[in-house]
Amino acid sequence: MKISVIGAGNVGGTAAMRIAQERLGEVVLVDIAEGLAKGKAADINDARNVLMYDSAVYGTGDISAVGGSDIVVFTAGLARKPGMTREDLLNKNAAILKEACLKIKESAPGAILIIVTNPLDLMTALALRVTGFDRSRVLGMGMTLDASRFANILSERLNVPASAINACVIGSHGEGMIPLPRFTKIDGKPLTRLLDVSSIEEAVKRTVGRGQEIVSYFGNGSAFFAPSAAICDLVKIIALDTRRVRGVSVMLEGEYGLRGVCIGVPCRIGRSGVQEVMELELDARENEKLRASAEGLKGLFSGMAL
Repeated sequence: MKISVIGAGNVGGTAAMRIAQERLGEVVLVDIAEGLAKGKAADINDARNVLMYDSAVYGTGDISAVGGSDIVVFTAGLARKPGMTREDLLNKNAAILKEACLKIKESAPGAILIIVTNPLDLMTALALRVTGFDRSRVLGMGMTLDASRFANILSERLNVPASAINACVIGSHGEGMIPLPRFTKIDGKPLTRLLDVSSIEEAVKRTVGRGQEIVSYFGNGSAFFAPSAAICDLVKIIALDTRRVRGVSVMLEGEYGLRGVCIGVPCRIGRSGVQEVMELELDARENEKLRASAEGLKGLFSGMAL
């Protein structure tokens, strides 16, 4: 299997490392700064003997190297700075993604495309439009990361292992995300049975602001350890066809009463990409929040300089 990662920054480089260490296939790391991609590839490959794996990473500045890829991960673009929302990045990153997607369409027409660049849901919709791929083959990573963040925050609050938590988050990747306590389980028990309302609201608020919190700590740059782990998780599910359910941004075609918007919902993922959109039985308040999140995305997408 051939897996290409476009963008050799902190997220892309670390994702390439994780994918190689999982022995999922040949990994190509592409960046306009050719030396950056080559340097990170060489550094990653120097760890193979220590960690006892043989999968290699090939670094290049030539995007045509993605040719024949089974999976393409797009992480290129400008990162957030303190005080900057994901939407602030919109038109700048849209131009970068559009050019790359035209190359992907030409060189890797059968690939599954995983979008990581922010604002993630809008970039997913743009990638879908530019490539013309089926919606099953273009997905955004966001909710996989957000659910992991929610689980970690709950783990600290409840003093339970993070691995015991099955967290559920829907909506847009950003300030419009919607952590769902009713659908979040700890050792099979609903979160609503284990925490009071105020404690749940505090955990939800921290989850929504987690990305910006990390940006504020760094001062320059954004999270990359957890995002790269979420990327690798999705790549592994696709490569091994394990058909697991993960939250991803996907174009809705009537599910949840929504159409024509890419937004985060739980989906069953496998070798063909998104195999099934899972429809949760949302209550009126949850539905209202999801619709508001979707309308906000539609408004931003219609205003993009495409």
